[in-house]
Amino acid sequence: QVQLVESGGGLVQPGGSLRLSCAASGFYFSEYVTSWYRQAPGKERELVATISSAGSFTNYVDSVKGRFTISRHNALNTVYLQMNRLKPEDTAMYYCRALRGPERYWGKGTLVTVSS
Repeated sequence: QVQLVESGGGLVQPGGSLRLSCAASGFYFSEYVTSWYRQAPGKERELVATISSAGSFTNYVDSVKGRFTISRHNALNTVYLQMNRLKPEDTAMYYCRALRGPERYWGKGTLVTVSS
């Protein structure tokens, strides 16, 4: 079965760091563009970062540029999101998505809470 499983979320203080991981199984992960989305309470789901299948291209929403880094290790079927200098506005459920043509797979999310 196809699965994307996020991990690494938790409670951190403003200015802290977290690294999220997304482990894929059941499909050819190395052929898929992968993204991180987030959804805060009462807000729409937002695209945060994207990485191409080989990892040569990345893109970020303006609010996280310079603070977040997306990367992948295809041999491990895993994509990461390193989050530094976290702000309360980053609080959200973070979701991993893999895409190839019409195929789209979603993880169930991991919660990030930034609060003092």
